[in-house]
Amino acid sequence: MANVYRMDCDRLERFMADVFRGVGVPPTDAKICARVLSMADRRGIDSHGVGRLKPIYYDRIVRDRIQKPVTNFEIVMDRKAAAVVDGHHGMGMVVGHRCMKMAIAKAKKYGMGMVVARNSTHYGIAGYYALMACDAGMIGLTGTNARPSIAPTFGVENMLGTNPLVFGFPTDEAFHFTNDYATSVTQRGKIEYYARIGKKMPPGWVINHKGRTETDPVKVLKDLVADTAALAPIGGIGEDGGGYKGYGYATVVEVLSAALQQGAFMRQLNGMENGRKVPYRLGHFFIAINIGFFTDVAAFRKTTGDILRQLRASRKAPGHKRIYTCGEKEYLAWLERKSRSDSLLPRGP
Repeated sequence: MANVYRMDCDRLERFMADVFRGVGVPPTDAKICARVLSMADRRGIDSHGVGRLKPIYYDRIVRDRIQKPVTNFEIVMDRKAAAVVDGHHGMGMVVGHRCMKMAIAKAKKYGMGMVVARNSTHYGIAGYYALMACDAGMIGLTGTNARPSIAPTFGVENMLGTNPLVFGFPTDEAFHFTNDYATSVTQRGKIEYYARIGKKMPPGWVINHKGRTETDPVKVLKDLVADTAALAPIGGIGEDGGGYKGYGYATVVEVLSAALQQGAFMRQLNGMENGRKVPYRLGHFFIAINIGFFTDVAAFRKTTGDILRQLRASRKAPGHKRIYTCGEKEYLAWLERKSRSDSLLPRGP
């Protein structure tokens, strides 16, 4: 197993901001990018934190030159509660942050706001943007397509991205509800993490072109690139475990990430063209719902909190002492990892 080193989260975030500035990202944008990656590490989502700084961002900007450090955020269409933007292959975290800010501003005025983006890049953990809405006292939804990774049910070719579909609800508890995960059983970042620590993957996460599962993370990463293996959707391989459900939700995210903004989709997002690397042209969507247009915000928070508390208080399975609700484990990880210098525990961005 690889050695594990611990570093203060604040120091790590400053380091990442320095790296982003060093490759040409403007200072304000660099802070946003570093904050998104740092939030992943703080919340225990190790697959999307500092481990992705070099391969996903540094290499794509400096080595491959398929991502632009300066984000040209173009508003293509803006009509009351809706907007379409073009990220022009800039920093996905900057595109995502600005899009959700727009959605929140629209929701304050119209009750709901939706902003979709095309020609963007990897935007980090999707939960960051849902939590932005929660911190504004709103419901937040977001999703993004990604390079092909998931095979459709009864298929073996990677067609859909890991395509997270994320909801965030403010509560009266110390943490918001947020279901920050992909529509595949796992995603590349977690497989990369398993490869780093030398851990074998469970069967059923990945299917190869022969219809068999693979468990060696190093081999899987190579096979995904070689297009000889694909991730299984939530529910697993085939129909017996409900894999068609994850396949369906992944398709929903693909449509919302491409059709409204007329962006690229599925195999168009593989990052290769005529044997050379090209921008990924990802699409995202962001929705903010103003709770105050429907009911009292405090009442919503309490009802949501009551639902979560009743779930956690329900009868436990033998051998299990605790039931968790979405966002709780991330909150506990944040409590464990926050630096001693933190005077307050941030609840979101």
